[in-house]
Amino acid sequence: MTIDVPQEILDALTDVDMPRLPAEPGPSDVVGLAGVKVPIYRAGCVVVGSGAAGLRAAVEMKRRGDHVVIISQSAWGGTSACSGSDKQTLHTANTADQGDNYKAMARAIRSGGAMDEDTAYVEAVGSSRMMASLQFLGLPLPQDPLGGTLRYQTDHDEVGRATSCGPRTSRLMVKVLAEETIRLGVPFYNQTTAVKILTGGDGADRHVVGIVAMRASDRTEENPLGIALFVSGVIVLAAGGPGELYRDSVYPNGCFGSLGLALEAGVELVNLTESQFGIGTRREGFPWNLSGTYVQAIPHIYSLDTEGAEHHFLAEYYRSAQELASNIFRKGYQWPFHATRMLDFGSSLVDLAISRETAAGRRVFMDFNRNPPSVPGDLPFSLERLDEDVRAYLGKAGADQDMPIDRLKHMNPLAIELYRRYKIDIAEEPLEFAVNNQHMNGGIMVDTWGRSNLGGCYAVGEAAGTHGVTRPGGAALNAGQVFGTRAAEHISASLRAKRHPTGDITDIAEAGIADLLAALRKESPLTVKSIRLAVQARMSEKAGIICDQESVGGALIEARKLNAEIRADGIAYGRAAEAVRSVQWRHMALASEAVLSALDFFIRNGGGSRGARAICDAEGESLPLARSGPLQDYRFRKERDAHREEQIIARLDGDEIRLSTRANRTLDESARSFFERDWPAWLTGRIYDLGADE
Repeated sequence: MTIDVPQEILDALTDVDMPRLPAEPGPSDVVGLAGVKVPIYRAGCVVVGSGAAGLRAAVEMKRRGDHVVIISQSAWGGTSACSGSDKQTLHTANTADQGDNYKAMARAIRSGGAMDEDTAYVEAVGSSRMMASLQFLGLPLPQDPLGGTLRYQTDHDEVGRATSCGPRTSRLMVKVLAEETIRLGVPFYNQTTAVKILTGGDGADRHVVGIVAMRASDRTEENPLGIALFVSGVIVLAAGGPGELYRDSVYPNGCFGSLGLALEAGVELVNLTESQFGIGTRREGFPWNLSGTYVQAIPHIYSLDTEGAEHHFLAEYYRSAQELASNIFRKGYQWPFHATRMLDFGSSLVDLAISRETAAGRRVFMDFNRNPPSVPGDLPFSLERLDEDVRAYLGKAGADQDMPIDRLKHMNPLAIELYRRYKIDIAEEPLEFAVNNQHMNGGIMVDTWGRSNLGGCYAVGEAAGTHGVTRPGGAALNAGQVFGTRAAEHISASLRAKRHPTGDITDIAEAGIADLLAALRKESPLTVKSIRLAVQARMSEKAGIICDQESVGGALIEARKLNAEIRADGIAYGRAAEAVRSVQWRHMALASEAVLSALDFFIRNGGGSRGARAICDAEGESLPLARSGPLQDYRFRKERDAHREEQIIARLDGDEIRLSTRANRTLDESARSFFERDWPAWLTGRIYDLGADE
């Protein structure tokens, strides 16, 4: 039996049109600053970013009567609007068919270590509320006939808490939140790139006073770069992750995030060693993660050399067709690379094999019109000869068709429709792919309300470093919704965003704009292209899934050298639009140094292999095996248990990245609430810990 879904339903879930933006309110004034006529915009809070997390924060603030505006480099152009795979899932704890509860869910979210226990609980307990509110706004999450939410298993998730309305779920989330934002009348400034956070005060009293942005619509003869000033005492950084950091990336083009922007403002970052890598199509074409049913259909994976010869390279790693096919399938819910899954002929051996093929100059493809060939000396592929977990899953799904494309059509016809929208018909031709960087688990260090160490600065979504080493697939999207709401609740309780500020920050703004302009030098030998090529090659080749102490240390030296050159010579630009990219690549070069600094610190302090990376070491305790024999070049260190209990903090001190560690915040699971005792804290606002902001 094959699922027969009408084409118009497939189209509606694949072609998701976004709403038109309303007209932008004009500036309140135009002031001469640093020799430029700068328009002034005032807001109680500025949300930087128009993805699902930022929109959630704006909606929740506006509902509470706050004066909030959104600024966005490119509306509907970020990861939640344009990416998929594990970004498509929300976690639910709405049934108990497998003994689920919020504490169990929190333990699953933080199970990889290096994550705060209270944060994990906040994400777990908030998940049902986020799901229900999105359904209220119109997100069509699937239900059974009795109203229960349909769920499935995803990576790092043994219970099956994920749900989805297809590969465009995150875009559908952005759509319903965007429609609500517009309905509520939240001002939206598009083609507006935040380039500098302005602060006042000293030491522990440092706080946000505004943001300098660059806007195409504000370019004039007296302001050729389109510099604009947003005066606000509260900002929410929701600009996503550093997608441009890696050459081999599944992020949409132009995703810079805000880590460099935050570092320059003295904001502390955490867990920069932790990312996610996995198989997907490159962003040179249509960037998309190949998890879920793409691999659960068990397509044939092969490579082509420069002569066009085909190589069934996975047969060099797995001992039987059953083992090979079963581990291709497992990439569906074990999608991210994990060092320990290279052992015992596990699923991450697939990632290593693909990475090695790519490094050797071969192109890797997935063919849905062929089953995997047999391993030499073994019986041919058969759906009857698969590992028990794989056979049981396909049996429950009714996926007993002969060819992978037919199994995929049966389990997820939307997966095929999605690529067709981008002129790739995987029902007719093989799909080229590689191992790519997909998600930054680290980011801006925040508390359980989304507050950073800088007064008035919050971070939500991928910009926030709330994840640990691993996370269940989809937990990131849920976290953005939970913390977007939490930050809004805290900001509203503080009363700081009820109206826009009227104070004068001319001196601070003039100094900030002058500093910004000084770094843009048309005669500089450093260009956007040269910096991009250097940063992306260094990160992909030295800080990908396979690392070692010498390579990372060397890469860090080069990253420091590049940033010293940028400070000395600035960055060149031609047209005004290139000036924006120059600033963004200055931030990206700084973020790259911070990531490499944290990774070097971790490795030199005995850090082992976990999550994103294998730390290779000739003295390492773990040795991956392949059918062809031991893979000695990939012997790696085990993770130290002590490192699971702490996080690495990075901050910019002058021109240097300073590193330290802190223990994970804990949660007393034995603590019990008591209504009459605890209600007053809610009524009086003591739960918001506002004293810490004074």
